[in-house]
Amino acid sequence: MSSYPVYFGETQQLIRHSVKKFVEQEINPHVEQWEEAGELPRTLYRKAGQAGILGIGYPEQYGGTGLDVFSKIAASEEIMACGAGGVAAGLGSIDIGLPPVVNWGSDELKRRVVAPVIAGEKIQCLAITEPSGGSDVANLKTRAVKDGDYYRVTGSKTFITSGVNADYYTVAVRTGEPGYGGISLLLIEKGTPGFSVGRKLKKMGWWASDTAELFFEDCAVPKSNLIGQENAGFYVIMTNFQMERLNLAIMANCTSQLALDACLGYVKERKAFGKPLSGFQTLRHKLAEVATQLEASREFTYRVAARIAAGDSVIKEVSMAKNFATSVSDRATYDAVQVFGGMGYMRETLVERLYRDNRILAIGGGTFEIMNEVIAKQLGL
Repeated sequence: MSSYPVYFGETQQLIRHSVKKFVEQEINPHVEQWEEAGELPRTLYRKAGQAGILGIGYPEQYGGTGLDVFSKIAASEEIMACGAGGVAAGLGSIDIGLPPVVNWGSDELKRRVVAPVIAGEKIQCLAITEPSGGSDVANLKTRAVKDGDYYRVTGSKTFITSGVNADYYTVAVRTGEPGYGGISLLLIEKGTPGFSVGRKLKKMGWWASDTAELFFEDCAVPKSNLIGQENAGFYVIMTNFQMERLNLAIMANCTSQLALDACLGYVKERKAFGKPLSGFQTLRHKLAEVATQLEASREFTYRVAARIAAGDSVIKEVSMAKNFATSVSDRATYDAVQVFGGMGYMRETLVERLYRDNRILAIGGGTFEIMNEVIAKQLGL
């Protein structure tokens, strides 16, 4: 969707071309069907695994490519080009569920889990959000109590992307005292006694990604499934959030680009009062402003990504990038529907879906308000 030689070298461009071809052949013809079904077929994960897409950014010893942040961005942008955020979110659940295992899991856990997920044979998701509080991670209530060689887990999760079809769940639990210092992460497998998946939730957008409620009733999880150190899970979660927030900023920028492109085509061909819509200064300026904001947002997001690739801590900047990108995509999708008029309200148009899919981007991975709080704290306020 873009060509930025400063950030994307020859390898990244090859990845972009490969993923674009995959999307054209394996995704675009089926988007409408998956949207209506409310989930992606498992065969898509296997095909994406076989094509090497799911392994981008993961260690070669487990079947990954070992490539960098911008290889992941190139692939993500091309997947988003299908015009359905739910497809990107469903395939992308690997990138929020698997990194804790790769970066903090035991060697045994990594050997057992990572390769099948990268290959698309298994699906992994992240389960943090609870009915009692979404962004308030430090006060989650799902409890895990030691019992011999097991943890006994009791509680529930909600709004879990890929929660219906997943095989492996990276679950945040409370193993210690109240607050952020008592949180741990466990790998819980589907089929574990006491663990059940509730109904598939119906959402405003991201229809193609299955979203579920999870229930744990005295669920026995082996201690060997602990990810990282006990009571140190909050740090893992916060570290994981940085890449998730970057990915959401990328999704927002792609959403803006898709909305802008749709409008640019529409205003040139649609006529009103005897001339193309592009002949009206009000519309031209509206699109010019969106294009300007998008260019600034994308460049800032890439710059933050470059700092992540360099190993810098960008807690403040990635929060800024996410908020700025979602503010731009809010405007871009709103204006797109307005430009299309009545047609923009019809489900047969891309901008209608973009408008719905966009709304979650300022909520997921930490709400707009939470991002502002993070930024304020980093400013010393």
